[in-house]
Amino acid sequence: MSSSTPGSDSLVTIFGGSGFLGRHVVRALAPDLARLRIAVRRPDLAGHLQPLGRVGQIHAVQANLRNAESVEAAVRDADVVINLVGVLFEHGKQSFEAVHVEGAANVARAAAAQGAQLIHVSAIGADPESSALYARTKGQAEAAVLAAVPDAIILRPSVIFGPDDAFFNKFAAMARIAPALPLIGGGRTKFQPVYGGDVAEAVHKAVAGAVAPGVYELGGPDVATFKELMRLVLDITQRKRLLLPVPFWAAKMMGSVLQILPTPPLTPDQVELLKTDNVVSEAAIRDNRTLPGLGIEPHTMAAVVPSYLWRFRKSGQFTGRRSLA
Repeated sequence: MSSSTPGSDSLVTIFGGSGFLGRHVVRALAPDLARLRIAVRRPDLAGHLQPLGRVGQIHAVQANLRNAESVEAAVRDADVVINLVGVLFEHGKQSFEAVHVEGAANVARAAAAQGAQLIHVSAIGADPESSALYARTKGQAEAAVLAAVPDAIILRPSVIFGPDDAFFNKFAAMARIAPALPLIGGGRTKFQPVYGGDVAEAVHKAVAGAVAPGVYELGGPDVATFKELMRLVLDITQRKRLLLPVPFWAAKMMGSVLQILPTPPLTPDQVELLKTDNVVSEAAIRDNRTLPGLGIEPHTMAAVVPSYLWRFRKSGQFTGRRSLA
């Protein structure tokens, strides 16, 4: 297992490189001087990545995981292929089956044909037998990836946090206008949120050849219930809101109504996901297939989340400060 770092002549194709996690990954890889090809549906919206690297180092190309030909073109001549693409809810042609399963299979087959190393980012809870469609298709995707590339590296993060995340920011925004935050299933579901920069560092190590093929589960140092995470949001944003327990059956009814929205805050499938804890398994800990096992010390939520949730306070970063006048 090589520990060398790709040089300036190496080409890394990153599917989904312009998204939340993608920005962390590009930032982690750019200093290695490898050429980064960002494969996205809208290359015109990937310009924000350019300042992260040298002139000409980062180049965006058009690719849609549902179109095998565009995937093959994006992978051409690549030494490493990284797939970060996933959807939290279905919308139009962006179904779980199309994106998670068919899309991942297209990327894996293209990587295999190119002879490129493959790093696939999945999710904790991925299981082809899961009752939740999201987790089930994530599990089916992993099977499709390993069928095409048996020595692929699969990374399963828990809920990812960091600036612009879709978790803490969503509930902080909700707390700004709503009188209560819902505790689905009583808020007892456990999570192990992981910092996006730590996931990116795991990807970086995999690209550098310092990670053996296999499946790794990535969680932060803190395990907390959904209720505890909502309390954290309220503490940081300095807001007082009611934490309202909502039974799973009632939450599913709410999700059935809300899922018609272009960006639904809740779907029935997400409610189903909340019935299962989202934490690193004992097997992964035992086998050292975790962040610490990769030599990465994960960041705590307390060290990162306040640095970006302050903007949801009534007076932003100045809340609680005394005037000098």
